[in-house]
Amino acid sequence: MGFEIPLWFQIGALVVLSVILIADLLLILKRPHIPSMKEATLWVVFYVTLALAFSVVMLWVTRSPDAMGEFIAGWLTEYSLSVDNLFVFVLLMSQFAVPRRYQQEVLMVGIIIALVLRGIFILLGATLIENFSWIFYLFGLFLIYTAWRQAFPGKHEDDAHAETGIVRFLRRFIDISDEYDGSKLRTVVAGKRMWTPMILVFIAIGFTDLVFAIDSIPAIFGITQSPFIVFTANLFALMGLRQLYFLLGGLLDRLKYLHYGIAFILAFIGVKLFFHALHVNELPFINGGEHVEWAPEISTWVSLGVIIAAMVVATGASLLSSRREATAVSSGHAAAPGPQDLPDGSGHTRAEEAAAAVADEKGTPATVEQPPAPDQR
Repeated sequence: MGFEIPLWFQIGALVVLSVILIADLLLILKRPHIPSMKEATLWVVFYVTLALAFSVVMLWVTRSPDAMGEFIAGWLTEYSLSVDNLFVFVLLMSQFAVPRRYQQEVLMVGIIIALVLRGIFILLGATLIENFSWIFYLFGLFLIYTAWRQAFPGKHEDDAHAETGIVRFLRRFIDISDEYDGSKLRTVVAGKRMWTPMILVFIAIGFTDLVFAIDSIPAIFGITQSPFIVFTANLFALMGLRQLYFLLGGLLDRLKYLHYGIAFILAFIGVKLFFHALHVNELPFINGGEHVEWAPEISTWVSLGVIIAAMVVATGASLLSSRREATAVSSGHAAAPGPQDLPDGSGHTRAEEAAAAVADEKGTPATVEQPPAPDQR
């Protein structure tokens, strides 16, 4: 990292961004509602514009194009990885039957939980990198493994039913009502104070955020070693996630090849980290503890180009495939829609099935066990 970010700028930026985040949260608490497509689009455009403006300000403050490039590359990486979060959020909201008018509030709380968890992981990662250069080997191998699982997800029955065990444990020790009471965590049923199902939603989202933080933090440290850039890139990616959920909620099932693009990005960053580990090598059993001079250093701008190209190709291929399928159906050359195209008996759509696949691959909560009906108890 050949640039310095002034401390006054770091403090000032974090204060301003925190104020924006708090204002956003207060707006949701004051007026919970289902955002229209226009409203969601305007908010996404606002946060994307804000991120790009922030990168320009960083260029002006640091006088370094590399600082600007590292932020944009890190932000785009986290933004693309956050789409996986959206798949799982779709599933969680469906399985927990969260009323749509309160989903914004749930997402915002989930984002705050994610920021806290990722802040902890960033501090831990920065400490490890500063004291143990060999950690880049582990980060690189982990990302390559994650990329493989992303591209070729397997079936993990134990992970898929992990949340059922969590719900059983909670219901055994605490009283949880069968119905929501607005967005409240506590309610009164027959004169008895009880938790609402909203507490289960927050726990499930918190667990999901933890799993995704384990994947995303090593990825962005492969682009920049500046904890400030890592945190602000995560902050901007998560700030726009709530609106992106409502904007893309009905389109996620059309992004059928997006996971390949994400897998390619993770694999590329994993290889980049491995090369960097060789370049700064200090392990005695590799090249006698000396740096491996032939190991290439992939520049930030090359990384940025690869990230953008991967997402454009994956998104374009997905939309092109969906358009061809729609054209075939409308022209009568395709067979009738199969079960994967229509809601099943439980109301699951293709988007929810895709969400279930991501949840299964990540090992995040997939289902919620509802309490038995009175006549079944």
